[in-house]
Amino acid sequence: MIGKKREREDPEVGGAGMADIAFLLLIFFLLVTTIDVDTGIGLQLPPAPEEDQEPPPIKKRNMMKILVNAQGQVLMGTEETQPTPVTQVKRNLKEFITNRGQDPNLSDNPDKAIVSIQTQRDTPYNVYINMLDEVMGAYAELRNQAAQSNYGVPYDRLEEGSERHEKVKDMYPKKISIAEPNQ
Repeated sequence: MIGKKREREDPEVGGAGMADIAFLLLIFFLLVTTIDVDTGIGLQLPPAPEEDQEPPPIKKRNMMKILVNAQGQVLMGTEETQPTPVTQVKRNLKEFITNRGQDPNLSDNPDKAIVSIQTQRDTPYNVYINMLDEVMGAYAELRNQAAQSNYGVPYDRLEEGSERHEKVKDMYPKKISIAEPNQ
């Protein structure tokens, strides 16, 4: 017996604690992981008017009408709407907003410029979103140019709520009206 070698069993890792460890890791990753939630289109709505309050008078030249029809066409204009490629919306809006009374068919000044957006029920969603991106992009570019020329920094670098941020925001206020879709 002294010279005999004992047969050893292969060492094994106990499997009883594995389920506990896997469960704890699962809970850990659920708690630590953040999930991005799409919040939709962020627009700030104006306060609701009082019931007996009449809407303020608006000159036709100060309102840019944008209609996105069921065929996916963007119709744009102050008096009469004309077919406009989505890629042209930003340029037309910037021209409309920054007119400062020079062209009698465009807005008097950026403070009076209103963008009215209307769709039809069967409007393709992607065309509507692309058009809305162009509208928001026009305001973003105008504000960025104003911040660059006045303060030497892009608009998004200005501290939210600071005096400079508010001045640039007041130079080009977003006055966007989104009407209910018709048929």
